[in-house]
Amino acid sequence: MEIGLTHYLIISAILFSLGMFGIVARKHAIMVLMGLELVLNAANINFIAFARFGGMNIEGHVAAIFVIILAAAEAAVALAIVLNIYQNFRHVNVDEVDQMRD
Repeated sequence: MEIGLTHYLIISAILFSLGMFGIVARKHAIMVLMGLELVLNAANINFIAFARFGGMNIEGHVAAIFVIILAAAEAAVALAIVLNIYQNFRHVNVDEVDQMRD
């Protein structure tokens, strides 16, 4: 049995669905960030799969590297925000943090 484009797209759809569930259903900020990382990884799988099976040579790989760089920057900024929220409120429940206006 050969692994084809359909297999990659199914895995990507599953990761994307789990990531969206993590973003929408969770109240903890770290879990929301983990869901966002799953969504970005699903996009990376799509970029690489279409680069391999769709005829794109290097463009899919470049897009995937750009998404990885974007995810690293997002994680650094988001974790700094989470630490600031924890210092002010002693929890990171995103539903209860709405008084953070300066």
